[in-house]
Amino acid sequence: MNYVSAENLSKSFGIKTLFENITFHVNEGDKIAIVAKNGTGKSTLLKILSGRETASEGTVVINKEIQVVLFDQEIDFNSSQTVEEFMMSLDSAPIVALRNYHKALLSEDPNAMENSLAEMEIHKAWDLENEMEQILSQLKITNLEAKMEMLSGGQIKRVALAKLLTETRAQHKHTLLIMDEPTNHLDVEMVEWLENYLSKSMLTLLLVTHDRYFLDAVCDKIWEMEDKNLYVHNGAYATYLENKMIREENLDATIDKANNLYRKELEWMRRQPKARTTKSKSRQSDFYETEKTAKLDTRKASLELDFEMKRMGNKILELKNIDKAYGDLTLLKDFSYQFQRGEKVGIVGKNGAGKSTLLNIIQGFEPKDAGEIETGETIQFGYFSQKGLIFKEDQRVIDLIKDVAEYYPLANGKSLSASQFLRLFLFDDQTQYSPISKLSGGEKRRLHLMHVLFKNPNFLIFDEPTNDLDLPTLTVLENFLLNFGGCLIIVSHDRYFIDRIVDHVLAFEGDGKIRDFVGNFSEYREMKEVELKNPVAAKKAEVKIEPAKPVEKPAAVEKKKLTFNEQRELKNIESEMPKLEKKRAAILEQLNNEKDYDKISVLSKDLDDLSTELENFEMRWLELQE
Repeated sequence: MNYVSAENLSKSFGIKTLFENITFHVNEGDKIAIVAKNGTGKSTLLKILSGRETASEGTVVINKEIQVVLFDQEIDFNSSQTVEEFMMSLDSAPIVALRNYHKALLSEDPNAMENSLAEMEIHKAWDLENEMEQILSQLKITNLEAKMEMLSGGQIKRVALAKLLTETRAQHKHTLLIMDEPTNHLDVEMVEWLENYLSKSMLTLLLVTHDRYFLDAVCDKIWEMEDKNLYVHNGAYATYLENKMIREENLDATIDKANNLYRKELEWMRRQPKARTTKSKSRQSDFYETEKTAKLDTRKASLELDFEMKRMGNKILELKNIDKAYGDLTLLKDFSYQFQRGEKVGIVGKNGAGKSTLLNIIQGFEPKDAGEIETGETIQFGYFSQKGLIFKEDQRVIDLIKDVAEYYPLANGKSLSASQFLRLFLFDDQTQYSPISKLSGGEKRRLHLMHVLFKNPNFLIFDEPTNDLDLPTLTVLENFLLNFGGCLIIVSHDRYFIDRIVDHVLAFEGDGKIRDFVGNFSEYREMKEVELKNPVAAKKAEVKIEPAKPVEKPAAVEKKKLTFNEQRELKNIESEMPKLEKKRAAILEQLNNEKDYDKISVLSKDLDDLSTELENFEMRWLELQE
C-alpha cells in the first residue's frame, strides 16, 4: 500500500534552495532514515509531509486512509496541565472514550456510565490505558500529577514521546510516524527500549537521527539529502557510506572527462563562428552544459581541525576521595581518579546519576562536599555543555568568535583568521555577519563547538556533544578527537560515538558507585549483561581479601641446589634487572615530557614490552630463589 508520493518537490526560502525537483515514495512498512548536513532541509521536508509547511513547487499526495503523526524537536504543551492531562488531550476516538469513561467513574450518572462502557467497547479502548502506563513506565515518567511547567527539558521530551507512541497505538487506521531526532535527551536504557519498540512494531516510519546504532537497528532504507538532491540507499549505514563513495568517485571521473572536452570546445567557441546554424547553436548549448559539469567543485567543505594544542605539564588532573550528595541522593562517594596524558574517558549512566555534576565539580562550577582536586597549571579546559551557546540577542556570528581571538594557531606554525575558521565550520560569508539568533538549532550547536575549540584547550570536556549535530559533522569531529593529543572526557548516550572514541569508561551505577572499566561502552554493557544473567558467577569473580585460616606447618623440605647453568642464569638476571629498571624509568620520564601523540604511542608500546620482559625476569628470579 502506497502511503506518500512526492513528484518534483522543491523548497526555497528567499534565494536559498534547500532541495529541488526531488521525487520519492513511502510504502507501508517502510522504515526510512534521512541523513544530511544541517541546513539542507531534513526537518523542512518532514514538516511538508506532516502538513505544517508547504512546498515551493511539486506535488505531495498522501493516502486518505493513513494518519500522519509528527514527533517534532519543539514540543507544544500547556504549562498548567498535569502529565496525565497532557497525555489524555489526544483527539483519537479510543482516547476520547477512555477520557469519558474516567469522567463517568467520578459521576453518579448511570446513563453516563452505560454510554461510556459502550463507547469503550466500540473503540476497543480497554487495553489502551494499560499500554499507556507501560510506555510511561519505560520512559521513567512516574508522577502523572506533576505540572508540565515543572518538568525538565528531557522529561518534557519523554512525556511527549510517550504521548506520541500512545497515539500511534490508539489509531486503528494506518499510521505514518515521522520523528525528528527522537533519541535526544534519552539515556541509553531508554534509547535501547525505543529502538526495540520501533524495530518490532509494524509502523511505517520516517525519521531523522544522528544515532548510527539506532539507525541500523530500526531502519532498512536511508535517504541522503545533498546538493539539493535526494539519493535512496537500501540497506544499513555502511551500505550508504559505500554507495556515497562510489557515486563521488564516478562524479570525479565524469568531471575529468568534461574538463578534457571543455578545453577542446572552448577553443572552438573562441573562434566565434559567424554562421549561426542549428548545428552550431546545438554545439554551443552542449558547451555550456559541459562547462557546468567541468566546473563542479566536489571538494566538500569540511571541518579539518589540526590546531597547535597548548603543552601539558607533568600534572594533569587528580581527584581524591570526592563526595557529593543532595539530601538523601548520593551522587559521588569517595571517588578518586588520576588522569594521564592523552587519556580519553567516557562517562555513562542514567539521567540524574551525577554525570554532569562531576563535570561541574572538575571545573569548579559546583562545590564538592568533601575531597581534593589538583589541576595542573598548564591545563586549559574546553567545555561543550548541554546548555548551549550563551550570546547576546543581536550578536553576529563573527563577533562571537573575534571576542575570543582574531587568529587561530595551526600545528604547522601558520594561523587562520576568525573568518577563515568559520568557513571551515561551514559558515559562509553571509551567515558570518548574520545574528546568531537567526541560526538553526544545529547551526548553533556547530558554532558552540567552534567557540570551544577556538580557545585552543588541551583538556576537552563534552557533555552530550552529539545532540543536534548532523552526521557529516559528527564523523569529522570523531576523526579529530581520535587524533587529539590532549585529555578528553565525554558524557554521551550516543553508543556509536562513545564506542569509537574512548579508551575506557567511568560508569555511574547508582548510590555514588562509579566503576572504572577498561574498554569501550559496548564491552561494558556486555559485562553488565553477564553479571545480570549470572550474578553468582559474577560475585565469585570479585576479588575478596579474607583472613587466612591457620594451617599446619608443613615438614621442612630440603632445599634443592642450583645447577651450574641455573647459577649462571640467576647471576645474569640479577645484573640485567637493574638495567631494565633504569631503562623503564627513562621511558617514563620521556612520556611525562612528550606532547607528540605519535611519539607517545611508540613510547607506550616500548614501555609495555619492557614491563613484560621485566616481569618475566622477576618470575624466573623467584623460581630460582625457591
